[in-house]
Amino acid sequence: MPSELSTVKIAIVGSGNVGTTFAYALLLSGLAAEIVLIDSNRAKAEGEVMDLNHAVPLTHPTKIRAGDYEDCSGAVVTIITAGAAQKPGETRLDLNKRNTDVFKSIIPAVARYNPGGILLVATNPVDVMSYAAWKISGLPSHQVIGSGTILDTARFRHLLSVHFGVDARSVHAFIIGEHGDSEVPLWSLANIAGMRLQSFSETHMVPYDESIRNDIYLKTRSAAYEIIRRKGATYYAVAVGLLRIVESVLRDQKTVYSVSGLVENYYSVRDTYLSLPSVIGRNGIEFVLQLQLDDRESAALGVSGEILRTATGQLGLD
Repeated sequence: MPSELSTVKIAIVGSGNVGTTFAYALLLSGLAAEIVLIDSNRAKAEGEVMDLNHAVPLTHPTKIRAGDYEDCSGAVVTIITAGAAQKPGETRLDLNKRNTDVFKSIIPAVARYNPGGILLVATNPVDVMSYAAWKISGLPSHQVIGSGTILDTARFRHLLSVHFGVDARSVHAFIIGEHGDSEVPLWSLANIAGMRLQSFSETHMVPYDESIRNDIYLKTRSAAYEIIRRKGATYYAVAVGLLRIVESVLRDQKTVYSVSGLVENYYSVRDTYLSLPSVIGRNGIEFVLQLQLDDRESAALGVSGEILRTATGQLGLD
């Protein structure tokens, strides 16, 4: 692992909306010395690289180039964004077979050329694809991370901040489980600067009841569908989420993010990938926080785990 950011290479497989938006955010951050874009459509990757290079004189000295899988060698993190996109009316789990087939051609090459790097998966359905990447790559599970519910958690915090009238950065709350329809909001642990939402509501005269919680949850869960219906795809917020995960790896920050990782024994969940608040550092997932969930939350997490375990079981990778 490089000790200085000046030596950092980041590889991105997939030059669609998410991959290129992430590359742009990474360039603006100045975190990487080298960015490599890899895509089956070489011309598309080259065009994106040209456009990004024209921003270098106005941002940070960064080497940006189109490459092939062998160029993953030496990358601290390889981000996988390649795959079929979610269509209007389609659930993330509907993408299973199409994107598993894509991964069977991508992941072995990445793992062969960069067995020591972190593999960060953003392709949907991200929990299932992260499991597939882990199985196909043969890498240790801590090196294979899915972006998971980092985006759902950001949406949740945003909506809570709007409702309670405070900065979203002061809202501490998580969505766990599937990045999808069975995701679980952790109402029992949500707080504003340590103050539970019910107490904040009573003290500051802000309405807060079951109907409000349901509305916020439904808006969180359906956000991707609403964005896709309006503009065709989501990419800004997830790109920033990926950037934060990469930053925590590069700087060994030990930041807690709700990311998808292998869950072997957490409440009733076992042997599948789903999101839990996890400490992210140079080794990838350093450890997972053991949360005290209430009965409703633990039951919902169990349901989410079974849905994903069934989905991963259908991949034929075991």
